[in-house]
Amino acid sequence: MRVNPPPQATLSGTPEQARSRVVRYDQGVAQTTEDDAVAVEEPLEIRLGRFEDGRLQHRPVSITMRTPGDDFELAAGFLFTEGIVRSRSQVHEIHHCGKGKGLTNTLRVDLAENVTVEVQRLERNFYTTSSCGVCGKTSIEALATGAVPVSPPEGFTVDARLISELPERLQAQQHTFRSTGGLHASALFSRDGELLVLREDVGRHNALDKVVGARFLADALPANDTILFLSGRASFELLQKAVMAGIPVVCAVGAPSSLAIAAAAEFGVTLLGFVRGQRFNVYAGAARIV
Repeated sequence: MRVNPPPQATLSGTPEQARSRVVRYDQGVAQTTEDDAVAVEEPLEIRLGRFEDGRLQHRPVSITMRTPGDDFELAAGFLFTEGIVRSRSQVHEIHHCGKGKGLTNTLRVDLAENVTVEVQRLERNFYTTSSCGVCGKTSIEALATGAVPVSPPEGFTVDARLISELPERLQAQQHTFRSTGGLHASALFSRDGELLVLREDVGRHNALDKVVGARFLADALPANDTILFLSGRASFELLQKAVMAGIPVVCAVGAPSSLAIAAAAEFGVTLLGFVRGQRFNVYAGAARIV
């Protein structure tokens, strides 16, 4: 059976999904040519606007490959988890800029006039990819963000039976993932299992930055009475972002890294991995699971 090669993908009506003509094979034989939904991946340049000598100056601080949508939250969460901004009051305005109208791939975060920023943080090489936010940083030492141990309310515990229900609750809300199969998700739950925030992105760290950014812009940090659920593995960088947001419990469908486990132990985070079905492993902070 002869099947024509698929043409270039064309965007659908949503920024998260594109349509692509694909050739489907079965048993080594081309069967059909049809449309398929794929996750959109585009670059986003984050610029920081700050006052220098009485004038507003702006400079790029990050380029990341992301799924368009929730860009304001992504930028705010990134700047917060990197320790560049500390509170909602420090951010004056966030807006898209550059050529074109509406959503563009350049975004500027203007700080309030009285906010000072550590120049060393702005001088880092902040190029990141959709798969890993650490690779572009100039050194391991640059990962230090002034994080402090999490401080949940006294007596904060989570029912083990609730943990087992979280994967299904997450998947029920992953609308774009169901269509494309190509996105990571981060979700924030209350200790009773209520879904508070869920964001999807081609990048694991972007999805989490969007979640943290949503809480940051709502002036609802630290999130010290919540549970974070990750659709993939738990890396050191994701643990670091959770610590910056004050999240006391982190659950992941996949495995944690050794450095993530060490960070969880150091900063008082309860870390769970391989949360699937009725099973999971607790790697740190087991006393909070009852």
